[in-house]
Amino acid sequence: MKVEQLTERLRRLVLERQSLRGRGASTADLERNRLEIVRRQWELSHALIESHNPEPLPLPQAA
Repeated sequence: MKVEQLTERLRRLVLERQSLRGRGASTADLERNRLEIVRRQWELSHALIESHNPEPLPLPQAA
């Protein structure tokens, strides 16, 4: 996924979490939402790193 898509998905998950909390959702529903937010944050951080450094760093050569 692209950075923009991940950002939008994360925004929607946060809005969903606010809605869940507002209506007194179960702990299990809140936990599922939290885990999905964590996954998307991880994906977003890696997508941002790749967008700024598309070439993998070379491994150090053994002496």
